[in-house]
Amino acid sequence: MNYSYPKEEKLKSKITIGLLFSEGKSVSKYPLRLVYYTGALAEDQKIKMGVSVSKKHFKKAVDRNRFKRILRETYRLNKHLLHDNLEQPYAFMLFYQTKDRLTYEEINTKTIQLFEKFLAQVKKED
Repeated sequence: MNYSYPKEEKLKSKITIGLLFSEGKSVSKYPLRLVYYTGALAEDQKIKMGVSVSKKHFKKAVDRNRFKRILRETYRLNKHLLHDNLEQPYAFMLFYQTKDRLTYEEINTKTIQLFEKFLAQVKKED
């Protein structure tokens, strides 16, 4: 498995982000929330992922950037869970939704649990 997070996988399109918030569905595992939308990507792309940390919870950009870095890293190391189990393309946005300052290990564990919960929900919908 390639554990990179290339530019092609980063969610940057304003149109796709708008679709995520207007028509997307979500799955939560405290303190993380995953909003997802299918059908907005080109055929050769399987996943687009973005991360976000609220300014409401972390006023300093240094703190927000740290948690965004951690979220990107946990996605990068665990994206094989998504790649191996999804047939159609998805756009994702991963949110950190608490003032609590969890450690990397706790966030990594929650990310794995969130991805598993998402996959169970997708299988249930099919």
